[in-house]
Amino acid sequence: MLTLCLDIGGTKIAAGLADPDGTLVHTVTRPTPSGGAAEEVWAAVEATIADALHAAAGAVAAVGIGSAGPIDLPGGTVSPINIKGWQGFPLRDRAAAAVPGVPVRLGGDGVCMALGEHWRGAGRGADFLLGMVVSTGVGGGLVLGGIPYTGRTGNAGHVGHVVVEDGGPPCVCGGRGCVEAIASGPSMVRWARANGWSAPPVAGARELAAAAAAGDPVADRAFRRGATALAAMIASVGAVCDLDLVVIGGGVANSGRLLFDPLREKLAEYAGLDFLAGLRVVPAELGGQAGLVGAARLASLT
Repeated sequence: MLTLCLDIGGTKIAAGLADPDGTLVHTVTRPTPSGGAAEEVWAAVEATIADALHAAAGAVAAVGIGSAGPIDLPGGTVSPINIKGWQGFPLRDRAAAAVPGVPVRLGGDGVCMALGEHWRGAGRGADFLLGMVVSTGVGGGLVLGGIPYTGRTGNAGHVGHVVVEDGGPPCVCGGRGCVEAIASGPSMVRWARANGWSAPPVAGARELAAAAAAGDPVADRAFRRGATALAAMIASVGAVCDLDLVVIGGGVANSGRLLFDPLREKLAEYAGLDFLAGLRVVPAELGGQAGLVGAARLASLT
């Protein structure tokens, strides 16, 4: 039997059908309605579910959902920062009504990414894993002792909001000095522009990476600043959770050595405890499919 998996974020809504080994045999994607009201966004999710069910001839064994958060796991609701129309939206109950008669499991998109990489990607064989996406934002999820760790409300692993700079730049969460406010793609671009990087108004993280690779000193400093913030956070979370592996995906991570070289250099400097000496940081392998694969894995856990 197949598992219906969903990955819901601020820019796209994806659905997939996964076999028992975690192989995606069908996927479908729709854009998330920009600025849409709650029911408009749900209509797009429901249509995506219907497309996947049609491909499965209506027969699925379970539903797994990874959603942008924050989420309220006990209540089955979601309030994504980047989907303004969904505040306290009863996503689990709506999905259960759309796919009646099968169990539905909800999780945050960060923990689903981590689960996907742990099951089928770069995290295979690691029992204490932090999975991260560094892109428009900085998200994360934890797999501890081989199982997802969701915390009290389902929001454990929100590492993008670890504070690494006292009095640092404001963050969308309402705090200051968060990793996301320094190391996300838009944050690095914003800092680079403020410090003299000349680029067209539409230039983003990809163009910043190209400039850094070409030797632009400001662009290079922006990446090193972001990498330093990530390393400080990883050293702290690694010490708290006794991690053995960190897997990083997302658009900024696609810059490769521009990010990973200074990150590993700084991590070696910050992670001084003996038990952190073997902590590795590696690129993700599953790309945009990690959330779907992880949602399928989530649905299989009891």
